[in-house]
Amino acid sequence: MTDFVQLWVYLSATPLFGLTATLLTYVAAQAVYERVQRAPWANPVLWSVVVLGGLLVWTRTPYPSYFAGAQFVHVLLGPAVVALAWPLWLRRAEVRQRGVALTLAVLAGGLAAAVSAVAIAWVLGLPDEVLRSLAPKSVTAPVAMGIAERVGGVPALAAVFAVLTGLVGALSGKYLFNVLKIDSWAVRGFALGTASHGIGAARALQVHPDAGAYAGIALGMQAVLSSVLMPLLFQWWG
Repeated sequence: MTDFVQLWVYLSATPLFGLTATLLTYVAAQAVYERVQRAPWANPVLWSVVVLGGLLVWTRTPYPSYFAGAQFVHVLLGPAVVALAWPLWLRRAEVRQRGVALTLAVLAGGLAAAVSAVAIAWVLGLPDEVLRSLAPKSVTAPVAMGIAERVGGVPALAAVFAVLTGLVGALSGKYLFNVLKIDSWAVRGFALGTASHGIGAARALQVHPDAGAYAGIALGMQAVLSSVLMPLLFQWWG
């Protein structure tokens, strides 16, 4: 017990704490996820957030102290998003053939996600910076943070909204698709990638190769189009 306490004191005082806690928690959550046959409710990202958040509160560890170590994982978000372009490359012929339809679908989905979120926040009387942070909620977190910064939002808040949106999509997508009787894996994946970005795409990849591929396509198109169009729309809106 004394050795454990000494180890805890050492880790909590160094960047190793954030990195060690993040990796161990996610590995444990992933093991449980596999044990229950990848049930949506056992999403490892969700439970990692819950456990790590509870740990920080329980130990009264300031977030900056935790992030000093966790940033080594955080920096991999960018390369992970770029890696999702591989399924897009493998299906480049299909993308060329359906390019117009896919682009229109991403534009419609992205516009619906952004406008509905901003409209609800506006009706509830939330501050302007919150509205601007909510707009890119369906774009993957690293891109959403950049968009929020450009349109006058709060990058950290945009990241929170993006993660929550991704988790909601990953947890509820299967049941919603079943209710709507959507059987096509391509359609399911594309919808998840459009609305729930990286976390939804990760879930789609685990379920079916076609779903994962089209989720990656939607995620990439959404990130590019939102990065270009959203700042222009906010500039026009004022």
